[in-house]
Amino acid sequence: MLNDFKAFVVRGNVVDLAVGIVMGASFGAIVTSLVNDMLMPPIGRLLGRVDFTNFFVSLSGQSHPTLAAARAAGVPTLNYGVFLNTVVNFLIVSFAMLAVIRQVNRLYPKPAPAGPGTKGCLYCATTIPTRARRCPHCTSDLAAAR
Repeated sequence: MLNDFKAFVVRGNVVDLAVGIVMGASFGAIVTSLVNDMLMPPIGRLLGRVDFTNFFVSLSGQSHPTLAAARAAGVPTLNYGVFLNTVVNFLIVSFAMLAVIRQVNRLYPKPAPAGPGTKGCLYCATTIPTRARRCPHCTSDLAAAR
């Protein structure tokens, strides 16, 4: 059983998955920092020196100057500014993933189209040589089908 577990863990897919998870977490931290530290402060400054993380609604009816003050007071809040930061974060991550996937797909060769020396089997739709009289896949007699 230990050998089976060892073979499972050392197999390429598991190691690739672990590397992908670690890289994804690191990439997520970078994007979060990009959104919170680089993108949102200039946008907030353009909108009148606003910090988006302090956009919230107090559900208790009490007024608090910042989200940190409301949390320290134990007041339930609806944090739509933090949600806005998270949405921007998600959009950046999804755009980056789209760019990476498009680049990876370019690395794989496209399948060559079937040449003129092939045809499709009438019974199983497998591509076979034009001169074939019997399908090698489903063993149908193609001469009788004509």
